[in-house]
Amino acid sequence: MSGHDELYIVLQEKTATIFKYLIKNGANPRDAEDIIQESIYKFILNIESVDPNKAYSWLFRVSINHYYDLCRKQKREVNISFDHFELVDDSLLPEDYVQQIEMKKEIEEILNQLTPLHKQLILLKYVLGLSYEEISEMLDLNLGTLKTYLFRARKSFKDIYRKENEKYDRKYKRTGIK
Repeated sequence: MSGHDELYIVLQEKTATIFKYLIKNGANPRDAEDIIQESIYKFILNIESVDPNKAYSWLFRVSINHYYDLCRKQKREVNISFDHFELVDDSLLPEDYVQQIEMKKEIEEILNQLTPLHKQLILLKYVLGLSYEEISEMLDLNLGTLKTYLFRARKSFKDIYRKENEKYDRKYKRTGIK
């Protein structure tokens, strides 16, 4: 296998993860494909200046920045969306299905209240299932810093979740609705 074949395989694998991440952040599939294509083009143009040990983080960062530029041009907010991913089990009873849909919406709302970094970390770790090492490489963070940031992201998520549940409890305890 030649070096070009190896590069192609690695790029294909890494861009699949970036594609999923862009979709999770609200990009439509066509925009995500365009962003990745443009990022790979920039990567090839700058291949001599990119540190081989940081190629993945470089490609990820260029893709994300391109997405943010697109959002600014279209003046749209970056919101989490699970629409392109099936998170609900088809074998569920109808009432369980509805409950899962409501939970999915609640998670999306909480994620959209997090800081961009915390949202990014939660998505990469728990939605895309990347390892600490993969995220560390992707974001060009040392492992200890990443774990600290992820701890804070989880804490923020839990705090917002608790606050939302307290609001819900107060609202429905007053009305007597269960």
